Amino acid sequence: MLLSMKSGRQLSAFFLGAALALMPAFAAGVDDNSNQQGAGQAGVKQDVKTAGKDTKNAAQDAGHGVANGSKKAYNATARVTKKVWSKTKNTTKGAVDGGKDGAKQQ
Repeated sequence: MLLSMKSGRQLSAFFLGAALALMPAFAAGVDDNSNQQGAGQAGVKQDVKTAGKDTKNAAQDAGHGVANGSKKAYNATARVTKKVWSKTKNTTKGAVDGGKDGAKQQ
């Protein structure tokens, strides 16, 4: 359950980052000064390139976040598994020793 909640948050962060990265491209298309003939074409082309690079960077950042979250989830699971194993081992050993003591007393 914990892993799916983190994955959901990271996926939401990825889409939010991608949307924010694309906002400059949409805003550039609304600007009336950049739509003039001649000089406007070069500006729009550069805006599209910049938006593409921003989207790439956002995707990489989201990927790094997912990788980091996965490592943390793996390490937490391993730590808890070792703890549970140790407690189970100690409890089982105590039960066996208690059974032996009870058998000796009878």
